[in-house]
Amino acid sequence: MYVLFEGIDTCGKTTQLNLIADKFDQVITTREPGGTEFGKHAREILLRDSLQSKRAELLLFLADRAEHYAQIVKPNPDKLILSDRGFLSGIGYALANGDFDFDHLVALNQFALEEHFPDLIILFETNLATLKDRTSAEEKELDGIELRGLEYLMRVQTHMRESLEKLSIPYLLINATETIETIHAQIVMRLNTLINR
Repeated sequence: MYVLFEGIDTCGKTTQLNLIADKFDQVITTREPGGTEFGKHAREILLRDSLQSKRAELLLFLADRAEHYAQIVKPNPDKLILSDRGFLSGIGYALANGDFDFDHLVALNQFALEEHFPDLIILFETNLATLKDRTSAEEKELDGIELRGLEYLMRVQTHMRESLEKLSIPYLLINATETIETIHAQIVMRLNTLINR
């Protein structure tokens, strides 16, 4: 089973992914970008926010996604694969960057994923006040994408939610301002339902 943990920066998805990984057997944890050797290099480029062309940025994300699917997802159909981000983030960020068509983005991602979308997407949604608190924490060093601004990140979140509602993929919406324990229980319940069906 292939599950995406999606959401903007500081929403708590990585914390929950790690908790879930400890709860289930036969788990592979990964992330996009950065889950493969190629992905580590792509991540460095993307987080520096050094590309002038938003098309180049999109294509680098797609190249990473194709390599990630081929190396990690496709060879492990019997494992529970938990990915910190995936194609929904790719679509959300691309739409927030401007001149991209939703249907075209979906088609490009289908190509990268060899027509195999995830079995479940867990989308963590936060609010502006919580985002401000978490990004202003002293120990939090902002990466190039976070430096685009909080309003930009909130636009990305809106695009992710709207995109998810247009797709025919099972999903779980999480209020990221709730407690870690409450969120964890919601995710465990949903995954148990899928695994035991």
